[in-house]
Amino acid sequence: MSAVSLTRRRFLSSMSAVGGFAVASLAMPYVARGTASRPVFTSGVQSGDVDATSGMIWTRVDRPSRISIEYSTTERFANATRLAPVDVGPETDFTLKTLLADLPPDQDIFYRFVAADLQEINAVSNAVRGQFRTAPSERRDVRFIWSGDTAGQGWGIDDDGMRTYRTIAAHRPDFMIHSGDTIYADNPMPDEIRLRDGSVWKNRIVTDEKREVARTLDEFRGQWKYNLLDEHVRDLLAHCPVFHQWDDHEVLNNWSPSSDLRDDARYAGLTVGELAARSSRAFHEMTPIRYVAEEPGRIFRKVSYGPLLDVFFVDLRSYRGPNTHGLDPVLTDRSRILGEKQVAWLKRELARSDATWKVISCDMPISLVIWDDYGKKKGSEAVANGDNGAPLGRELEFADLLRFIRDAGIANIIWLTADVHYTAAHHYDPARAAFKEFLPFWEFVSGPLHSGTYGPQQLDMTFGPEVRFIRSAPGGIEQNLPPSAGLQFFGIVDLDGQTEQLTVRLMDRNDVELWRISLDPAVAS
Repeated sequence: MSAVSLTRRRFLSSMSAVGGFAVASLAMPYVARGTASRPVFTSGVQSGDVDATSGMIWTRVDRPSRISIEYSTTERFANATRLAPVDVGPETDFTLKTLLADLPPDQDIFYRFVAADLQEINAVSNAVRGQFRTAPSERRDVRFIWSGDTAGQGWGIDDDGMRTYRTIAAHRPDFMIHSGDTIYADNPMPDEIRLRDGSVWKNRIVTDEKREVARTLDEFRGQWKYNLLDEHVRDLLAHCPVFHQWDDHEVLNNWSPSSDLRDDARYAGLTVGELAARSSRAFHEMTPIRYVAEEPGRIFRKVSYGPLLDVFFVDLRSYRGPNTHGLDPVLTDRSRILGEKQVAWLKRELARSDATWKVISCDMPISLVIWDDYGKKKGSEAVANGDNGAPLGRELEFADLLRFIRDAGIANIIWLTADVHYTAAHHYDPARAAFKEFLPFWEFVSGPLHSGTYGPQQLDMTFGPEVRFIRSAPGGIEQNLPPSAGLQFFGIVDLDGQTEQLTVRLMDRNDVELWRISLDPAVAS
């Protein structure tokens, strides 16, 4: 038996009976700066954007340090490859991320970091370790998970911690997609919240950065560091690559590049452009997302995960026009949500893809009506405008994309999303739609990971959606149920390496399977 097989068997046997990682986790616990004479890794490790031959890795220390990096195909680090050391300092908030390249496909990769204090080079840290598996070059079973929405609406790290992450870890996915609202930079976090039944939710950890909205770069960085204080989050990230995208709460609620903050006292003297730039920098510093050389800071990208799967991450925030232009009869830059450049990229990459399944990871659902101003039911925050008729405004851009997919004969596309803080399965069919120039497809919604849970949203029938399953908070959209209510959700996607069948399961944080469907691949025309 190979060393890799033995490693994976030991890993599986180390899982606890309830499905969490064993105490001997690869992720290091949080230690505050100044409590150790040697450098300390404050936030564990992460990997992300892994394909067949490469993957990003990440870590953070508590002081200016020289970080050594090694990786190996064995847990004992036999014949390890050592990269050139990298110095980190306050300009990146002591974070380091780097690309491991020229890796063998379908292989467990073990990596570790060691830090030396730049002011006392002989003061050397303990090692911190992580692992991931590269994508296959041949057909094999693939499992990944998606969800969104972490630490929102005031619900932070209580005595149970962010337990949905522990439930996800027990499924040993090849990777996870975080579909946006990765932080809640605009949601101050109190020490406690009184619940409707009279009991009290207590946030065991609240940092200074979480007590106010994020305005400065350091405050945006602090939002990310807060999530990494949770042991369940760190344990998952040490063993499972996470592919990140963003939505609104990484900056502030419902933002677009045209948002006007002059009447918001919380952001006095700031523009949304300044906030978004600081948020974007923190996002790229604090996650293992790849840099796109031709457009630094870009979120939209494709990750190929073997012959069965290409994942397309889109960005509905950075290129949108004002949320007030929901009913424009002609598509203009002001009525776009993807933007002309991103649409051209997505069409091109979908047409080029030879993977069996094409997954579009979208930060907002297509046909749920999400108002920019809920009180007045005014403005399209997402795509749909609520009139159930022919495409207008942002719907025009999606109509053009769906028509292109049909005309190009691109088969086996599913859409995955989060955002609305409940879980659902939507089937789209032109037979039900006002706009009919597209192929039937599925959209699956799941979340939150650790935030408030809300009631269902209205569906717009422009593209003929039908709810095949839904689980949400009871009542209307004003609900904000805590994670302790159990209505935290994630989805599992399994690809069968033999039949190429794709199975989607919608799950809750207690690991109860709520709904499933298996889809056979169609043959492209």
